[in-house]
Amino acid sequence: MHLSQKSMVSLLPDLTLYLPLMAAPLHYIINNNTFWLLPQRALYWEEQKTMIVSDLHLGKTGHFRKEGIAVPQGVYKDDLHRLFHIIQQFKPAQLIIAGDMFHSKMNKEVDLFARWRKDVSQLHIHLVKGNHDILEDGHYAHADIQIKDSSMQIGGFCFVHNMEDLNNGKPNIDSEASNSVNKVKGKHYFFSGHIHPGIVLKTGSRQSLRFPCYYFSSSYAVLPAFSAFTGLYTINPKKNEAVFAIVNNAVIRMDKN
Repeated sequence: MHLSQKSMVSLLPDLTLYLPLMAAPLHYIINNNTFWLLPQRALYWEEQKTMIVSDLHLGKTGHFRKEGIAVPQGVYKDDLHRLFHIIQQFKPAQLIIAGDMFHSKMNKEVDLFARWRKDVSQLHIHLVKGNHDILEDGHYAHADIQIKDSSMQIGGFCFVHNMEDLNNGKPNIDSEASNSVNKVKGKHYFFSGHIHPGIVLKTGSRQSLRFPCYYFSSSYAVLPAFSAFTGLYTINPKKNEAVFAIVNNAVIRMDKN
């Protein structure tokens, strides 16, 4: 694997429209494929013209409000707005969601997504189900979302929700799906989500801050939660593992060499 920066102008001539708000992305090479790490908490796979995200948790703020916890709906709208803009910016042929697209049961925010979906009707959306994706299949079909129960494979890459489920053989992955994924272990590179990875940055005077991050090992990656309304699980990268923090709308490499 190799990290480098190069101009995005040839790939995306109108990227300058984003520069006042977001720094240019970095790119990361995995098995001769280029993945752009966006400050908007998404990966763009150049060769496949594919946007990859995880843990959108759509409807989460509505679920909290239903339980009497005051959460502004603007948080949810900001997430949809950010997703819409990167789709308009990169014009991917498809969107892969590595689990937890929706947070829980139906609510008004899920209905709002259905209306948002009509604005990007040309986009093919694939969802690898996560532990929060409990809606009936008919809801996904109505929104023209193709679902996979445990994994999705494209070439030498495999998309799952939680790598720990695969490594530990946890029961929420059925035996048939688990056998299918085990066949590609060691042959494919995995992309996952679920844990909402974060990295601690020490600021001196015994103070520290945590930021969402991308994590890459030699065999799998963990994506940051796309939703801004999530917690963070602190990771401790080992030597030769790559970590990229998202700080002040920029992607910064933080791993040990």
